[in-house]
Amino acid sequence: MGGAVSAGEDNDELIDNLKEAQYIRTELVEQAFRAIDRADYYLEEFKDNAYKDLAWKHGNIHLSAPCIYSEVMEALDLQPGLSFLNLGSGTGYLSSMVGLILGPFGVNHGVELHSDVIEYAKQKLDFFIKTSDSFDKFEFCEPSFVIGNCLEISPDCTQYDRVYCGAGVQKEHEDYMKNLLKVGGILVMPLEEKPNHADSGKSRLVHLPPVAVRSLQDLARIAIRGTIKKIIHQETMSKNGNGLKNPPRFKRRRVRRRRMETIVFLDKEVFASRISNPSDDNNNSEDTEDERREEEEIKPSELKPEPPVNFLREKVLSLPLPDPLKYYLLYYREK
Repeated sequence: MGGAVSAGEDNDELIDNLKEAQYIRTELVEQAFRAIDRADYYLEEFKDNAYKDLAWKHGNIHLSAPCIYSEVMEALDLQPGLSFLNLGSGTGYLSSMVGLILGPFGVNHGVELHSDVIEYAKQKLDFFIKTSDSFDKFEFCEPSFVIGNCLEISPDCTQYDRVYCGAGVQKEHEDYMKNLLKVGGILVMPLEEKPNHADSGKSRLVHLPPVAVRSLQDLARIAIRGTIKKIIHQETMSKNGNGLKNPPRFKRRRVRRRRMETIVFLDKEVFASRISNPSDDNNNSEDTEDERREEEEIKPSELKPEPPVNFLREKVLSLPLPDPLKYYLLYYREK
C-alpha cells in the first residue's frame, strides 16, 4: 500500500509532500516525523527507496507506507503523558515517533511476534538515541518491546490510552482488542470480515512490561534538562526576538514564466489572436537572468549545508560539573 504522494529526495521533502496532501495535519505529528529519518530504519542496500510513499518488507522486517503511518499518528490523537500499546511493533519506527510526543511520563510498549525483528528494533532505537541530531530537542518516552502473539496477551495486563494494531484484525477479535483500552481511549486497526482459521501453535501468554515509576535520578535529569532548555530558549529570544537562531532554509521551487497569449472576442467572433507586448522580450531575458542569479546564490548553501548546532549539548558540556554527570545528562550520546 502507499503511493499516495510523490517520492522525496530526503526525509524533509517526504514530510513536505505528506503535509501538502493533508496526511500530516498537526504540528506535533509533523515534528515527530521530521525528527526521525525514515531511511535509518532501512537496511543499507534498500535505503534508496526510503523516501518513497511505499511499504517495504525484507524477511520479517516490515515498514508500512509513510501515508499510512501519518494517518495512524493523526488518528491516535497523541498527547504527552498518555500510554500507548503497539501490536506488531516491527522495526520500532512508529513507536519511536510516538515516544517523542508522549514525553518522559508516558508509557510506550510494543509486542512483536518475531525475535529477530525485536533485535532489529532495539538496534535502531539505540542508534537513534546515541546519534540523532534531533534527540535533544525532545524528552523521549523510550519504547519497550516484548516478544509474543498479540492475541495472547495476559488478561491481567494494564489497559492503555492508545492502541494500534497494524495487521488485519478479524471481526471475532474486535472485542478482545477493545478490552486493551482504557475508558475513553482510542484504538486504530484494520478490521477484516474474513474469518481466520489459522492455528497459532502452542499458546503462551504475553506479559507486558510493568508500568514503573521513574527513579529519582531520572526525574532529576528530566528537570535539569528542562531547565537548561528554558534558559536556551530565553537567551535565543533575547538575541533574535523571534526565537529562531537558525531559521530553516527551504528549497526554492523554480517557477518558469511563460508568455501569455490573449484572445479578444467581439460579438462572439475572434477579433485578434494575440495582443503583443513590446516589453515581453525584455522581461523574458530579465527573468532568465534573475533565475540564473538565484540559482547561483542558492547552490553553494545547498552543496554545503551548515551542520545543526546542538545548543543543549554545548550548554551541558560548559557546566562546572564532573564529566560523568555531564555524560549522564546527555544520555551518554555519541554526538
